[in-house]
Amino acid sequence: MLLKLYEKNNNPKDLDRIIETLQAGGLIIYPTDTMYAIGCHGLKERAIESICKFKNIDPRKNNLSIICYDLSNISEYAKVNNSTFKLMKRNLPGPFTFILNTGNRLPKIFRNRKEVGIRIPDNNIIREICRLLDAPILTTTLPLEEGEEIEYITTPELIEEKFGNQVDLVIDGGIGGIEPSTIVDCTNEEAEIVRQGKGILNE
Repeated sequence: MLLKLYEKNNNPKDLDRIIETLQAGGLIIYPTDTMYAIGCHGLKERAIESICKFKNIDPRKNNLSIICYDLSNISEYAKVNNSTFKLMKRNLPGPFTFILNTGNRLPKIFRNRKEVGIRIPDNNIIREICRLLDAPILTTTLPLEEGEEIEYITTPELIEEKFGNQVDLVIDGGIGGIEPSTIVDCTNEEAEIVRQGKGILNE
């Protein structure tokens, strides 16, 4: 089902429906400040397993990322020192994924990996959903098969057509981008850009 949302002044009933879907372990597709992504409640193991299956991800080998509303409770999900926190504060919300060592509140599926990606996109739609859910959202970009039109991961109606039967809700937040986030590895003493994407890091 396709649900139209805006940067602000959304119908509370629409937001309630999204939160109920996530709390029930459902999967949703939504806009970010980079590309459209698929996600679920970040603390529900079975929902996370569904996404890994959807994307053909092995959580023992692939990094998993979560979206948080802000940095206020980041220490529950990741270990972050002062300099990393300041770096994140300078650049978030924004098109970055910061790789950190995992904290202890994340589900078991994360414990196979020592790291977690943290996203706080500059997109009010997904951040508001995070705030209302009061939990992180596990997130991964939509897959595009070789030779497939880019519109299938940027245009909400076509996203719905392609993935609608595999997820519970598709949120229409307008046309999406095609450039991924910039990945910054903060697991060692020095922060290192491991993938240059849309975000230009303010060091």
